[in-house]
Amino acid sequence: MATEKQIKVAIAQGSTSQRKLAESIGMTPANFNQKLKRCTFTDEELEKIAKALGATYHCYFEFEDGTKI
Repeated sequence: MATEKQIKVAIAQGSTSQRKLAESIGMTPANFNQKLKRCTFTDEELEKIAKALGATYHCYFEFEDGTKI
C-alpha cells in the first residue's frame, strides 16, 4: 500500500481529520497536504503521525519467510 493511502487509512482509523493531525504534529494543513501528495514524509514525521494517532510506525522490509530487515 502506498504511503499516501496508508496515512489516509490511518487517519480514518484514528477518527480524526487531516487538518487536526497536521496541527497536532506542528505542520500547517497545506504543508501536510503537499507532503502527503508527494510522499515526502521523513521517518521521523511518520513516527510523529503514528504517535498522534495512537499507533506505532514500523519501517522495514519483510520477506516471505518472515525475515524483517
